[in-house]
Amino acid sequence: MHKKFHTIFSSNLKINILTILFLTFTGVLLAQNVPQKLKINGTIKTVDDKVLQGASILIRSIKDGATSDADRKRWVSVSDKNGNFSLDVEPIGPLYLEITSIGFSDIFLPLYPEKNVNTFSTGILNMEESVNKLNNVVVTASAKKPFMEMGVDRRIFNADAMLTARGGNAVDLLRNIPGLNVDVNGGVQLRNSSPQIFVDGRPTLLTLEQIPSDDIEKVEVITNPSAKYDAGSTGGILNIILKKSRRNGINGLISAGIGTPGVSNANLSLNYRQGKLNFFVSANHNQRGGIAKSEAYRISKKNGEPIGYFEQESKNDRTRRFENIRLGLDYFMDEYNSLSISRQATSGISLNLENQTQEYFDGQNVLERTGIRTGRDETDFKRNNLQVNYRKTFQKEGKEWTADFTYGGRKNSSTNDIANSFFDLNGNILADPNLVNNIGNSNENQYTFQTDYVNPISESSKLELGARFFNNISNDKLDVFGLKNGTATKLPLSNNYGFNERIYAAYGNYSNKINTKWKYQGGLRIETSSFRGELKDSAQSFGYNYPAENSSIWNAIFPSVFLTYSPKTGNDFQVNFSRRINRPRFWQINPYVDITDPQNIRKGNPQLRPEFTNSFELNYNRTYDKGNIFMALYFRNNTQDITSYTDTINTRQLEQLNSAAVEPNALLSTFINADRTNRLGVELTWQHKIGDKFEIAPNFNAQYRDVKAQVNGLNLSNSGFNWDLRLMTNYKLSVPKSKIFNNLSFQLQGEYESPEVIPQGRSLAQYEFDFAIRKDFLKNNAGTLTFNINDIFNSQRWGNVTETATFFQESYRRWNVRSFRLTFSYRFGNKDLQIFKSREGGGEDRG
Repeated sequence: MHKKFHTIFSSNLKINILTILFLTFTGVLLAQNVPQKLKINGTIKTVDDKVLQGASILIRSIKDGATSDADRKRWVSVSDKNGNFSLDVEPIGPLYLEITSIGFSDIFLPLYPEKNVNTFSTGILNMEESVNKLNNVVVTASAKKPFMEMGVDRRIFNADAMLTARGGNAVDLLRNIPGLNVDVNGGVQLRNSSPQIFVDGRPTLLTLEQIPSDDIEKVEVITNPSAKYDAGSTGGILNIILKKSRRNGINGLISAGIGTPGVSNANLSLNYRQGKLNFFVSANHNQRGGIAKSEAYRISKKNGEPIGYFEQESKNDRTRRFENIRLGLDYFMDEYNSLSISRQATSGISLNLENQTQEYFDGQNVLERTGIRTGRDETDFKRNNLQVNYRKTFQKEGKEWTADFTYGGRKNSSTNDIANSFFDLNGNILADPNLVNNIGNSNENQYTFQTDYVNPISESSKLELGARFFNNISNDKLDVFGLKNGTATKLPLSNNYGFNERIYAAYGNYSNKINTKWKYQGGLRIETSSFRGELKDSAQSFGYNYPAENSSIWNAIFPSVFLTYSPKTGNDFQVNFSRRINRPRFWQINPYVDITDPQNIRKGNPQLRPEFTNSFELNYNRTYDKGNIFMALYFRNNTQDITSYTDTINTRQLEQLNSAAVEPNALLSTFINADRTNRLGVELTWQHKIGDKFEIAPNFNAQYRDVKAQVNGLNLSNSGFNWDLRLMTNYKLSVPKSKIFNNLSFQLQGEYESPEVIPQGRSLAQYEFDFAIRKDFLKNNAGTLTFNINDIFNSQRWGNVTETATFFQESYRRWNVRSFRLTFSYRFGNKDLQIFKSREGGGEDRG
């Protein structure tokens, strides 16, 4: 194992010990013995008399007129290397046998053992290959999945259908999903709000850039989460589901890609299943580079008249490289109990070389002086994740209890060197260069304990209960030094802080049907939280408690209601409501001053408070033979809305930033709580197949936003209309007589976002187009070659216009540039492979 991964896995010894103890304790508690009344055995073969290993065996016994769990029993196993199976059962009624195997037609037949016998043999059962199924496990990965599927409370987007993201990361993939807007920094917005990012249903410290797209199976988009989910998900939830197979034998995927600028990727995924054990491992490498350009233009004003102009252009040569490894196992103790353990480690480096030119003009727009700024910013980081998941099912269909523990760790170290020089019109330097050196490191640990219980009370009703505890502990230190005449002076910008965030939650959901057309779900979540931060050098504390000691208990209660009407099959109307809370992020509260861009400074606000959201939706979903139509009308009322606020730097703040190359006309951005922000919008998503080869998936989202805010007597209220349009098209050729054009697929996707109002101005319009070609080849289409172009016209950027009584500024920035990538992938599998010696009969295999 590579040294860097060995270091990651050697850390957190306590977590490893906890994992072992949890596994041992759970196994002892839940081991069960199955009563032995009747032994049923048999042999599974193909029609050409070859033994069939790994076929799934299911035997059911059901009492006549069954009404409860006690009236239904089931037993499962798999055939061994000789095709044999054996099960000990306790019949309580008629017996039914069901046999399934990948690539073969299912077998279903009743069993009639004689009375008072201890053993019954089915003899040899022959399975016939199915033309409707895949003949080998390797081809399952290439089966065409729909781009979008509808769930009860979410939309599900399959990663394999997004060709333009092949070989990239989660940011590339999310850009393909309707209703999502992804900015240049990888920040995601869902209906112009920031959603909560989950990986496999749990919080993560991984950034989206650190998750390889080839590791993702699907993405669930939940616009209005029920009480089951974290109340902090005011902007909705994006749940990224990673790939993990549980097919018998071994199967996997290997891929590699190369491109420009500085693009490379590699991936290896393996999964092995035998009996009660399922092992999986994946390793990834991903890198990209490129020189991105940013610009800013500013007018400084006094009494409404210009007193100075400023122009800035930056070129950032940015390299991002990630290595990731994930491994784990599933242990199927018996028919009803299973335990999963997974471990993930990510490491990488981010290097940014900046060259910036500055021009300063007087009030008559006459050039006075120029400036040159160079910077080198390098960050090394490690991420570590451990999940332990226990799942218990019952004989009653749909009834289950789960208990999960998740740990996430983050370690960063960074260095940043900045040099700023100013020149007169003749090119002579005006003063010694301003030199600033930043040295930082951080350490963060997240712990999540969660348990959920689901009980279908009847065929139409269901009860869900659960509880969750989340604890986030972080310690960060940044030392900032100004260098002058060979002497280093520590600046007030230095920041040594830590925080501890805790969230306690419990919820209940109840759902039922009124009749065949109406169903409803109601839920209540109770959630309390605390945030304690400290600036260690000054002993300054900041943070909050919710609900506060003297505040309303309503601040801890979060209800949700869903009502669905289905007049006929394929037509669903739904109205829903939920209340959520958005807690400030630590970087929004932390009073640290960020001078990465000395003309556009950022600072947190320790007085910031959580915002609350009341969300209403009216949805219509229409499913038909060729596709699906989804329409939504939504309204969101955000009270104490957390929003950005920008103003010119004051004299006191400028003095604190001495020797940091900060100009008196620099802008300082922070965060405030607005009185409220209302959003009224409509969304339309259409997925349609034209013939057998062409698919289209357009999405339209329009929104009216109304912001009411005041700060220091200044009215920041603003309102306006914005919209965005996204279109994805897929075309696949099927020319069996042509080796070149057969199984050749094309994908084009593009998006446009109109300007959007912000409290002090508007964001700028932006657009982007991506293109991909995919060719499947080799036996069973096991090989795939994909060529993609991201951002065809090199147009994807983020910018805004900000205007107050003292300044006007128009600026834009970007991190990634147009890229080209060629990726080859190969899928393989062997369902007959056995690593561990199996016992004859297979009666112990209840996985």
